[in-house]
Amino acid sequence: MSDERPEPATPEKTSLEKPAPAPAEGAPAPARPPSPALRASDADRERVAERLRDAVAEGRLDMEEFEERLEAAYTSRTYAELEPLTQDLPSPLASAPASSSASWQSRIGGPAGASSTGPSPTASASAVAIMSGFERKGRWTVPAQFNAVAFWGGGELDLRDADFAAREVVITCVAIMGGIEITVPPGVEVDVRGIGVMGGFDQGRSLENRPEPGAPRVIVNGLAFWGGVAVKVKEPKRPKGNGKKLDGGETRKEL
Repeated sequence: MSDERPEPATPEKTSLEKPAPAPAEGAPAPARPPSPALRASDADRERVAERLRDAVAEGRLDMEEFEERLEAAYTSRTYAELEPLTQDLPSPLASAPASSSASWQSRIGGPAGASSTGPSPTASASAVAIMSGFERKGRWTVPAQFNAVAFWGGGELDLRDADFAAREVVITCVAIMGGIEITVPPGVEVDVRGIGVMGGFDQGRSLENRPEPGAPRVIVNGLAFWGGVAVKVKEPKRPKGNGKKLDGGETRKEL
């Protein structure tokens, strides 16, 4: 008899998982999410900030939450710090409502200029009032950087019918024993960063409005010394009729 014994059959290995298909030759490798430890760029922080602005416009965040998250976004250093800021928000909308977005888009961009009653376009980047006053209103273009100075005087900047040279404009105000009033239309995001010394930057309750998608952003900074800078949100003025109604319902035109 032979001492050799038959070897036991080895069971074949089975798996319920299907092997991943091999990538086609020349096909790009699938994109991987960035590592949380990687440093975030300025563009990454701006994308998060834009998403937060959309969330405010949609009513998903109140102004207090928005300001807290926006500050955290601009101070974040890594993706791990940015990710929680939008984790509870849905994916951003592919496009803003046509009526709102198209309306703002037509008012943003182009060279800075002034209204027909204001200064020439070359002088439109600043306004100075020394024991006097200045006024910018109507159809004019707000430059990306605008300087306003009021010394023993006053000034008014009305942006309700204005165009904007850039998506974000910065207005630097210096009010010394004087005052400057800035009026913006609803839907515009306003960020007031000024310092008051025996004076103040008054943004009031009127700034508690929701920024609209695609609307410009207005940053107001500077100094108020024994003076004040007031920022208000008001609806654009409607054209007044050129006549008065009489008792019988008739309209008398003014000559």
